Amino acid sequence: MTGIRKVLAAVFVGLALTLSTAAPAAQAAQAPAAQTDKLKLTVAGDGAQGVTIQATYADGRRLEQVVRLVLTATGPDGQRVGPVQLEPQPEGQGFYSSGPVLSTGTWKVSVNSPAPLQSKATATVQAKAAQSPPAPAPVAVTKPVDGGAGTGWWPFAAAGLVLVAAAMGVAMLFGRRRTD
Repeated sequence: MTGIRKVLAAVFVGLALTLSTAAPAAQAAQAPAAQTDKLKLTVAGDGAQGVTIQATYADGRRLEQVVRLVLTATGPDGQRVGPVQLEPQPEGQGFYSSGPVLSTGTWKVSVNSPAPLQSKATATVQAKAAQSPPAPAPVAVTKPVDGGAGTGWWPFAAAGLVLVAAAMGVAMLFGRRRTD
């Protein structure tokens, strides 16, 4: 009976130690979640008539979940846009884009994130008309100066084949000896 009691006591002590070390780890895992309830939103223009937003945690870590961002904007002459719900873009984690929603001019843009990751950011964005790239300059097409296509390596290859065939023919003629 003493051996069984020792084994049971060792099992209970091991279980108690395991639970006591796991409890602080669980509390530590919950603490960062409570500290990261805020988002850092970086708002900028996209160079045309849209807005881009980069969302990260307040401590600088990348955002790994989708959040609902809502954009509102006030522009020249009191124009208003929004609320516009933004969708995540494939360019990267936490990257959002509005697309062309602003007209040309200077806009005051606000982006809000609802609970549980509440945050708000405001920026002034200069919207410009979308521009197309300049037309490429025409390229002149000329023929090669070396005599055109077809003159190059093939005459040398043909001469090599003729030489190999001649050498094989000579070898066949003089390679056989007749013994009578």
